[in-house]
Amino acid sequence: MYIALGLALWIFVFLYFTEPLNVSEISTIEKLAYLPFYGIAGGFAYLIMLPFQQWLFKIGQRSWTLQSEFFFLLFFMMMGLVLSRSVYVFIIVPNEPNIYSLAYFITGIYLPTLIAVIPIVFISRWAIGKYKNKRLEDKKIVINGEGTYEGLRLLQENLISIKSDDNYIEVTYLVNEVLKKQLIRNKLSVIEKDLAFVVRTHRSYLINPVHFQRWDVSNGKLQIMLAAQVKIPVSKTYASHVKSTIKDLGVEV
Repeated sequence: MYIALGLALWIFVFLYFTEPLNVSEISTIEKLAYLPFYGIAGGFAYLIMLPFQQWLFKIGQRSWTLQSEFFFLLFFMMMGLVLSRSVYVFIIVPNEPNIYSLAYFITGIYLPTLIAVIPIVFISRWAIGKYKNKRLEDKKIVINGEGTYEGLRLLQENLISIKSDDNYIEVTYLVNEVLKKQLIRNKLSVIEKDLAFVVRTHRSYLINPVHFQRWDVSNGKLQIMLAAQVKIPVSKTYASHVKSTIKDLGVEV
């Protein structure tokens, strides 16, 4: 949204002062009346492309690459051409018999404008992307490994459960909606102290309660079903506390 607004303003300023449309031939009042439509067209073209951006992100397995950026900018430029040409034909010169040909409009007007616009769009998108990535990294929690052993950084909401496995813990979590598991050398009791939001369901298990799906009883033993079909045992010792925690989250037990 911010890029679209900035883009609309930049296009207006660029056209006002560089005059690629021979705007020197029209009055200041006419410039202020007509040129904002080009800015609006540019901003609207960017907004229209945002669902396409989401689609590219999804088919790229929720990863954004230079190739993704290239295709986004390419289709954005095509959409911008359609909208800006429409503004010219239907708003700026609707009744004029001798208008710029499409070829001249592209080579003499649209491409020079793109040279000024695309670097701004690219730099803005890069800067906002870096800012968002930093904020995302700052929100991540750390499951530390013991001593010099490697740990794991992830978003709190992506953690599903942690299982004790001898001198290690097995962390079950989501990456782009795909279930992953990782062994880390540490003790379950240490992690329980480090992560205040996890809930112990069993002497060997901790869960992230936000992933609660339903209760399940198998062979007389209580289990809790979490996201991604992860099933965790619930011992009698911890059952009451687990149920109260689930209730506090506003989930029917």
